[in-house]
Amino acid sequence: MTERFTDALREQNRDTWERTVSHRFVRELFDGSIDDAVMAGYLVQDYRFLDDFLVLLGSAVASADALEPRLRLARFIGEVAGDENTYFLRAFDALGVTEEQREQIPDTEPTAAFTALFREAAEAREYAAILAVLLVAEWLYLDWATKAPEALPESFVHADWITLHDYPEFHELVGFLRAELDRVGPSQQALAEDFFARATAIELAFFDASYAHPLEGAAR
Repeated sequence: MTERFTDALREQNRDTWERTVSHRFVRELFDGSIDDAVMAGYLVQDYRFLDDFLVLLGSAVASADALEPRLRLARFIGEVAGDENTYFLRAFDALGVTEEQREQIPDTEPTAAFTALFREAAEAREYAAILAVLLVAEWLYLDWATKAPEALPESFVHADWITLHDYPEFHELVGFLRAELDRVGPSQQALAEDFFARATAIELAFFDASYAHPLEGAAR
């Protein structure tokens, strides 16, 4: 059986991928021991992606080569603007993160790198590049979330961040993104490999940065 293009991409980045899905952040998220300041800082930085991520999705809709993927990507935009945005606002309230903090805390280096990568892919209007970045952002999170223990942590801040990345429709989304990149990626292999590798490296750096830049004073 021929190896899937997306499996090959992940294999090329195996070390970085595995270090990310088994990261200290993930382990502490699973058992609920993650420090509030670390979780708050992480979520503030992750929320910074929302605007640029929506721009990236809009570019994916515009760059897709058929109606069916455009419709699926358009639905994804609605999902990001709905349940996930609601989670962030509830989590900020629970962790005592003020709107002023969310606006004034500087971007970490990985956050700036990710938003720049989103913009670069969006502005390139190359469907394979956009899919490569989207796939890393979703598939890597699905990978670590499916490793969660059956007994989730008590706090919704921890438990809901896990379940937001491990439910049937999310599995379907990742399957769709993989199928699309399997379809269009081989004809633009170098481009897809470049964006996939850079996105994977930034994901690991982003988890590392959550411990380097905790949001002191955050508490439930």
